[in-house]
Amino acid sequence: MKANIHPTYHKNAVVTCACGNSWEVGSTEESLRTEICSKCHPFWTGEQRIVDTEGRVERMMRRYNLGGSTDKS
Repeated sequence: MKANIHPTYHKNAVVTCACGNSWEVGSTEESLRTEICSKCHPFWTGEQRIVDTEGRVERMMRRYNLGGSTDKS
């Protein structure tokens, strides 16, 4: 096996969420950032919040005529 090819392992790497929650894990990175964690994810909080990425939800709503109807027939 080759020597000195493995990255440094940090036992106390800090993960920080966009909501402000943080915790420690083991990782090859010293610090990690995430957008959603178990404290703010809709599945775990019970909120009816849609996490939209690049307008995908709005595009689907328009395509299948879901949500409020804007048609004045």
